Amino acid sequence: MFKLKDHNTNVRTEIIAGITTFLTMVYIVIVNPVILADAGVPFEQVFTATIISAVVGTLWMALFANYPIAIAPGMGLNAYFTYSVVGANENITYETAFAAVFVAGIIFVILSLTPFRKKLIEAIPDNLKHGITAGIGLFIAFIGLRLTGIITSHPENLVALGDLHSSSVVLALIGLAVTLILMVRNVHGALFLGMIVTGIIAFFTGELKFEGIASLPSLPDGVIVANPITAFADVFQHSLYAVVFSFLLVTIFDTTGTMIGVAEQAGLMKGKSMPRARAALLADSAGTTIGSMFGTSPTTAYIESSAGVAAGGRTGLTSLTVSVLFIAAAFFGPLVSAVSGISAITAPALIIVGSLMMGSISHIKWGELDEAFPAFLIILSMPLTSSIATGIALGFISYPLLKIVKGQWKQVHPLVYLFAVLFMYQLAFLPH
Repeated sequence: MFKLKDHNTNVRTEIIAGITTFLTMVYIVIVNPVILADAGVPFEQVFTATIISAVVGTLWMALFANYPIAIAPGMGLNAYFTYSVVGANENITYETAFAAVFVAGIIFVILSLTPFRKKLIEAIPDNLKHGITAGIGLFIAFIGLRLTGIITSHPENLVALGDLHSSSVVLALIGLAVTLILMVRNVHGALFLGMIVTGIIAFFTGELKFEGIASLPSLPDGVIVANPITAFADVFQHSLYAVVFSFLLVTIFDTTGTMIGVAEQAGLMKGKSMPRARAALLADSAGTTIGSMFGTSPTTAYIESSAGVAAGGRTGLTSLTVSVLFIAAAFFGPLVSAVSGISAITAPALIIVGSLMMGSISHIKWGELDEAFPAFLIILSMPLTSSIATGIALGFISYPLLKIVKGQWKQVHPLVYLFAVLFMYQLAFLPH
């Protein structure tokens, strides 16, 4: 099934690669419930939904696409769900927001089955794509700093340095230092191991207490999105068009870029094309759709899959191994719940992942103001407005305007003009 000989690999290598990938990304089962809890979603619901979406998406990738790429809820998208969709709108509950994720997932499936997705990716200027990635990185790093108290609110300056003597800040700084040391030393699973070390320190200092280790997985809210018609009705009723579009846009760029990057690293690309690309893209859209039904934000392909590729993973057996390990993790809810309750344990992962995403700014053409400023506007506005959608909107509006002023309006794809008009309408007349 996995054609191991054709890819010059074996069962042992693939399983080790799967374990490596799992250890580098398992932090999401801890961090995702922490972030979505601020939207009011019960911990057990998010924990189980996170694993369901990861298993569905990664299994699809293993069995139908045969790639060593893992799928799970994406960082940044969970923050957007919590702080920009639910937190910024009093009339939108997390159930309604999950309806928007579901609709985005359905559209994602349709786009993955048609050539439109490829055209959409080609239409969006590269500098806007880089700006979106960097902006999300800055946003989630800011969230990590704020959760621990390293950064606090200030009546005049909006934000200020927190109390460096507080136990939460000290523990977070220790966790950040430990994780960075492990990452600099190229230790696989550094983010997860950093959480373990920080958790051990928290346990011996009395900040972390366990009321249990293992239990059967549960879904307190059951299936949150059960009726597709109701989901579409919620989107129309609350005018969540920009929300759906933002989920789609970020997921498309993030997933496609990650898949191509990992496939290139594994030597699986055929020229500029990615074999079985449609099946691979459907893995992500399936994970997003199913995950939203049970209670988690959109999924994406994980760049951490590159760690498994570096360990020799070349086929879907690596992804199958990741799926099996996620299933096993589902039975350790109480342990994860205790750890996720201490923000200092999880925040270093947010800060470091944010810094990695900020690397995209190196690809922005800073020497060309008409290209650089829209990207800068995206990066600046996402954390300052606490809204990924607003950052995307400002970037898409300013880009064609500057191109028109420069006399290069023909270089802008018609889809970008369409998005600019839609975003202008959304900012002027719809909730945001």
